[in-house]
Amino acid sequence: MRVCLIFNPTAKGDKARRLQRHLDLISADCTLKQTWAAGAARKLAAEAVREEYDVIVAAGGDGTLNEVVNGIVDEPGGLESVKLGVLPLGTVNVFAREFGIPIDLKKAWQTVMTGSDTEIDLPCVKQYVDGERTRRYFAQLAGSGLDARGVELVDYSLKKKVGPLAYVFAGMKALAAPQFKISVENGTHSATGELVLIGNGRYYGGTYPIFHDADPRDGLFDVCVFPKINWGAAMQTGWAWASGNWKGLGRAEYFQTKKLKITSDPAAPIEADGESFGSIPATVSMEDKRLKVIVPKT
Repeated sequence: MRVCLIFNPTAKGDKARRLQRHLDLISADCTLKQTWAAGAARKLAAEAVREEYDVIVAAGGDGTLNEVVNGIVDEPGGLESVKLGVLPLGTVNVFAREFGIPIDLKKAWQTVMTGSDTEIDLPCVKQYVDGERTRRYFAQLAGSGLDARGVELVDYSLKKKVGPLAYVFAGMKALAAPQFKISVENGTHSATGELVLIGNGRYYGGTYPIFHDADPRDGLFDVCVFPKINWGAAMQTGWAWASGNWKGLGRAEYFQTKKLKITSDPAAPIEADGESFGSIPATVSMEDKRLKVIVPKT
């Protein structure tokens, strides 16, 4: 089994330092490819597909994982020939938590080498950027409105110091500004709100099961539309976090679908797996059981 590990050699934090200390041991079992800038992991993943690696490991957070997934998709036959491995080194690591991939580095690497394969669905966002049609796949979740605006406002120097709290501070800034009116429809169902979240798995922002009925293998993605975003709605969401009663999120509309059209005026930002990538309008569609992922045997 030929394994390629993609990682950021300049990443900060305890997890990144632990990876650096274990690189000699890990490199005995794989080839290392180092990123150099935002977007580099996508290019390196595509390169690894061309070089016929069997496993491509994303060592980083959900953003790095998103780049690697899109790099695999970029190459013809990539999804058929390559399995995705994960070393969760990010701030939140939602995807790893969804599949029970250990946060501990040694255990996560052991999972890559001896774990089981599973096939999961792969949602795709399509939009027009400067007149050209683009596509962006996501493994775990996407969002438009307050969520995506918060991602845009994250102070990454603060993120290195306080971790997930940096997203809380950014969200508070976004909440203080006027909100977007976003409409979604799939041909049979429509809804309008100020925040739209789209999930391929149960979790959002850690281990918070906002998408409580989600299954990444059922051919559907889950949509949650919050009609109004203000301090009262934020407090209600906080209570759901504390109580674990995610089905009690008040007036939020929740449904499952294979396709979705998202529009707003003015154009609202959109994010995928915690990374900003432009604005809507956009369409989201599902590709059934397209991505092979290595997960713990249990």
